[in-house]
Amino acid sequence: MDEQSTTVIETAVENGPPVRVLLLDDDPANLLLRAAILRQNGYEVLSAGTIEEANAYLEQTDIAVLDYHLGHGKFGTAVAAKLRQRRPEVPIIILSATLERRFGGVEDMHLLKGHSSAEDLLSALRGLEAKRRGAPVVVNAREFYYSRIAMAIGVDVLVQILDPEGTWHYVNESAAMYLEKPREWFPGRNMFVEMSDILRDWRDVLHAVSTTRETYIDRTRRGLLTEPRPEEAAATWSVLAFPIMLHDGGSGVVLSARILERTSSTPVFVA
Repeated sequence: MDEQSTTVIETAVENGPPVRVLLLDDDPANLLLRAAILRQNGYEVLSAGTIEEANAYLEQTDIAVLDYHLGHGKFGTAVAAKLRQRRPEVPIIILSATLERRFGGVEDMHLLKGHSSAEDLLSALRGLEAKRRGAPVVVNAREFYYSRIAMAIGVDVLVQILDPEGTWHYVNESAAMYLEKPREWFPGRNMFVEMSDILRDWRDVLHAVSTTRETYIDRTRRGLLTEPRPEEAAATWSVLAFPIMLHDGGSGVVLSARILERTSSTPVFVA
């Protein structure tokens, strides 16, 4: 990993006692699901469904994750304010379904529900955990940058980000599944070396898009492959290639593809 693809902020320390996360949510299903995810990742969870229950855990809390809207005119920021007053060193994450207001500043981080994944929450917790412990952390800025581009395009779209020579910098989960390789296999490998037997020859497209900064659009039955798979015979694909500045400042191309029309036998490629 080079210096340009990495931002040094702080990194979580594996040793030491489990971090105790106060989790406040008035929805029992959400509370149960988030608690299970956090426990699977080594956190000790203090689950609370009400402000009163959360307040009882304040002295035991290492990091607080508080839902904003609790219903009945109650808000997680009431717990945040009390926690900040009583134990100002404890990091606070507010979860909200909307950005309808600016929060008052007691929280350390705000995650938008419905747009922030479990992975985003875990990443935030690791960063705040490391900050609390005073340890150095490494955050992969390149992965974050490309993943946000892929998220904006959509999880049902196959997304590949390449340099003009055809070297992969990023693929999303849908593209990796379609090409039948794990995501971590792709970065640094060249499509023309590794998959010349199955992928269409995209040399001219990648070169033209990266040099002219124009967009390539292909709506045919060809898709991404040299020969469509049997189950794709009746599928109409939309393939789009557009220019992008790579994380290192160089020219690159986003190659995206999705099926526009499908028969009942055509698979849907989703993460």
